[in-house]
Amino acid sequence: MNYDDVVTGRRSIRGYQDKPVPRALIEEVLALAMRSPSSMNTQPWNFTIVTGAVLDKIRAGNTERNLAGVPHSREFRIGTAFEGQHRDRQVGVAKQLFAAMGIAREDKDARQDWVLRGFRQFDAPICVIITYDRELADSDDTAFDCGAVTTALVNAAWSRGLGAVINSQGIMQSPVVREHAGIAEDQVIMKAVALGWPDDGFPANAVVSERKSVAEATNFVGFDSDG
Repeated sequence: MNYDDVVTGRRSIRGYQDKPVPRALIEEVLALAMRSPSSMNTQPWNFTIVTGAVLDKIRAGNTERNLAGVPHSREFRIGTAFEGQHRDRQVGVAKQLFAAMGIAREDKDARQDWVLRGFRQFDAPICVIITYDRELADSDDTAFDCGAVTTALVNAAWSRGLGAVINSQGIMQSPVVREHAGIAEDQVIMKAVALGWPDDGFPANAVVSERKSVAEATNFVGFDSDG
């Protein structure tokens, strides 16, 4: 796949085949992702790759705590709720996903089950947990760099036929993740990425979220009017 095909073709994958992903392929994807630039070459990122029984324990712990009403313990700051156009985009993609899955607005059970899929890392065979070195936690560049490497990771995965979705629900109950994945205290848990072979029959996998245009996002300064 060429670069344009990867970037324009990639979708967030929320349904996966029950099929293992070879460790060597994951290492290949990570090697590509880690070519991502970082501030002054700090490379603050680290990855914990979880599968099998360990991942099942994390799924169970996340789900049980969520259903019990345990407040989230996300380590990377979550900020305030979205408003305005940002909230509109959040709601817009949710409507696309619910429509694809045939989940009616009044179907509370189906909507809750959809939320719980996120806490289960979308039942993917692999969960990639992105952490960063705690000694760099005060630097905003660190979060920027980890975001860049995560974007590179999902694109690299897509180029190899793998699907992925970046999600926060998988790490919202950080004590569960830290305990079962054995994440060291010198690491801050930032994000999770569900990873695996896409299930082409899963309706939500066909959803392509809308993007605002270059004209909406960009202000050109100092250019001739004709470009």
